[in-house]
Amino acid sequence: MSAAPLSCIIVDDNTMNRLTLEQFVRITAGLEVQASLADPVALLPLLEQEPLPQLLLLDIEMPQLSGLELVRLLPSPGPEVVLITSHAQFAVDAFALRVTDYLLKPLEYARFLQAVARVRERLASRPAPPQPDLDADDTSLFIRTNNKLVRLDFDQVLYIEAMSAYCVLVTATRKHIVHATLKAVEEQLPFAHFQRVHRSYMVNTRLIDSVADGHLQLGSFEVPIGKSYEQALMARLRSL
Repeated sequence: MSAAPLSCIIVDDNTMNRLTLEQFVRITAGLEVQASLADPVALLPLLEQEPLPQLLLLDIEMPQLSGLELVRLLPSPGPEVVLITSHAQFAVDAFALRVTDYLLKPLEYARFLQAVARVRERLASRPAPPQPDLDADDTSLFIRTNNKLVRLDFDQVLYIEAMSAYCVLVTATRKHIVHATLKAVEEQLPFAHFQRVHRSYMVNTRLIDSVADGHLQLGSFEVPIGKSYEQALMARLRSL
């Protein structure tokens, strides 16, 4: 499976330069235009939203806010930045801000590709974000649902059902929809008491009430058992 494309935001008050950058991004594999802005101030609210762009292509000389001023306003860690200008004298200031690269106008596609390669190298070398040090007895995780992170106690999750590119996490009182395949959830879920019992279902084995006629009863919910999963499930369940 190919990696997701790098999201780019272009900020340049010159229409022709902006259109040139848009074209460069479109014809470059692995890049996509998230936004193309003539007004540098319009970038600010986008920097308060998730996910952040991975690459900013910023003109330096713009009214109200220059590209250098925008860089100083970026969160840390933030997007990689390629600054663009007609004047080489800005290079010292640009690299003092630790931008990824600096392109001179008129823009050349070959030089743009070199800048993109540096961006990819920088992104690849970033350290992985620290993982929370959860207690062994902690069964809660944060899930992303409805555009926010919500803490969910997985001891309360009865089962997880696949629905195309989404999963539904079902508790006794509500359902949570997350944008992930069941396979992805199965691979990432750190709790051993969840088991796949059907191509479309995982269950919390601690909350199984009964097994009969090819189905599991979990509270008021009934979940089918797939034939290819039955033997592994029965070996897992303790019985007399």
